[in-house]
Amino acid sequence: MPKVFDYPIRRQLAQQLWQTIVKDPWRFQVVIGPRRVGKTVGMYQAIQQLMQYGVPHQRLWFMRMDHPLFQHYPLGGWVRSLLKQEGPTREKPLYLFVDEINYSTEWDVWLKTFYDEKWPVQVVATSSSSAALHLESGVGRWSFQYLTPYNFGEYIELVGMPNPLGGQLTSGSLLDNLLEACQRKDGVSYLKDSCNIFPLVGGFPELLVERFDPDDVESSILRSQQILRSEAIQRVAGMDLPQVFHIRQPLSLERLLYLLASQICNRISARNLGETLDLNHQTVTEYIGYLEKAYLVFTLPAYSGSESSIQRRGRKVYFVDGAVRNAALQRGLRPMSDPVEYGALVENLVGSHLFALSLQNDVRLFHWRDRNTEVDFVYDDPSGPIAIEVTSSTNHHLKGLLTFQEKYSQFRGNCFLISKSPRCHAPAADPQGIGRLPLETFLLTASEATKIAMSNRLGVK
Repeated sequence: MPKVFDYPIRRQLAQQLWQTIVKDPWRFQVVIGPRRVGKTVGMYQAIQQLMQYGVPHQRLWFMRMDHPLFQHYPLGGWVRSLLKQEGPTREKPLYLFVDEINYSTEWDVWLKTFYDEKWPVQVVATSSSSAALHLESGVGRWSFQYLTPYNFGEYIELVGMPNPLGGQLTSGSLLDNLLEACQRKDGVSYLKDSCNIFPLVGGFPELLVERFDPDDVESSILRSQQILRSEAIQRVAGMDLPQVFHIRQPLSLERLLYLLASQICNRISARNLGETLDLNHQTVTEYIGYLEKAYLVFTLPAYSGSESSIQRRGRKVYFVDGAVRNAALQRGLRPMSDPVEYGALVENLVGSHLFALSLQNDVRLFHWRDRNTEVDFVYDDPSGPIAIEVTSSTNHHLKGLLTFQEKYSQFRGNCFLISKSPRCHAPAADPQGIGRLPLETFLLTASEATKIAMSNRLGVK
């Protein structure tokens, strides 16, 4: 492995993906997530681990399908040539790592062919967009692994701060973990400053490792925002998505993203957005779907006892990482001096952690609203459903949570208020049945739950 690709920091996926490949060699692995979160680096590190495990380097191949020389030839032609050259067998297959596989023509047809015709190859692929990845033809043939930006637990470990919950939680249920965190009451106040700046810094590893200067936070954030605006926004909206979906007005897609950034944590109207952009509301709805498939934003439907009501009622919009939203609007450090804007970023931070966990657990995430009462997040885990309200205020009312748990009995005793207050107790210890957790404790707990869920998804310890 060339030293330039042998990165010393290994995220969990890179540490465990190679074990999944060895353990289940005939199910292909497709890693999806936003740009610049470490998907390519993770593949390099998996290759390194496989070499250390004893796989000869002649059986390990890496291909970048967005490379101009690769785009004009079918994936099957390249693989057939490699098989002829190396002569692998089913017992000793060729390990093929394909970066940005969505740039390859009919990639899904070729993966299906490799699998069904039992070609002696094991495929690991990445994509910055799930545009064409959720296809029925892949059922049983490949598994999806999700890589999102660094969560708060990964972030503090990266910067060398102790994580009191690291490796201490064992349950796969977020509810069980939250209840356990309430009982542990580990001191996390020393993380408050890190928690304050994290919504602006974001969880993109390259920017955290190479470009963040703790002695000059403002300059570091401005530099990272310029990079994110160029790479994670303009490239995705101007190149990646138009290439996949044949979008004729990429500038309108980019403008839509900026409008969504200004409405973070709010209910959105495709009709109103369309009037601003001079687009019909069906096109706006399609464009929002594209941005979700690129893992820039996610939208939450309203929770309801009726599936038809869920689909009809308004959605709220969030960013997979609030730093992308800040980069879109070039906000610098200004959100820290605006309580309303900073409060929205804190809510988005909680939402992004729940979203990352929901991807690993295949759990649906909602918001809830009934006239003038609302709940920010409803994590609809069948083994332990949770309702969460987020606040930056010290006097936040509980009307939304109380009304919600009264209406939906399965949530009684499973409701939490997340705030910057140090108060910490389980719902059972509260007269109104509402648990309270400091923001830092919740983020660490959700981070640990995501770690456990990813291990379960990969099928390794």
